[in-house]
Amino acid sequence: MIILTEEAVLKVKEMLTDTDNPEQQFLRVGVTQGGCSGLSYSLGFDEQQNPGDTVLDLHGVKVIIDETSGPILAGTVIDYKESMMGGGFSIENPNAIANCGCGSSFRTATEAGKPGDC
Repeated sequence: MIILTEEAVLKVKEMLTDTDNPEQQFLRVGVTQGGCSGLSYSLGFDEQQNPGDTVLDLHGVKVIIDETSGPILAGTVIDYKESMMGGGFSIENPNAIANCGCGSSFRTATEAGKPGDC
């Protein structure tokens, strides 16, 4: 469904060590309505698995994706990159047909006719 690169896995595992109960934490990956292009990504830790969630084990990282986000995220690659300005996660989604100028939101073919917030 999604791919975490080696760098992303290492960073998530590092971040998990700073949480309470790291062995019980999931990385929740999802999509929310909002942003200039209509949809925004969400990444965060969650101890709660909800009905309908898909649970993946990606190189030792437990990942949860809700049933609405699953089809939108199919084939997505999540990477982590360090730079002189710091580091951050990057998301390559083959289903995104347009991104906003700042890169924080995107649109899929099913969202193409809907207005954004810009």
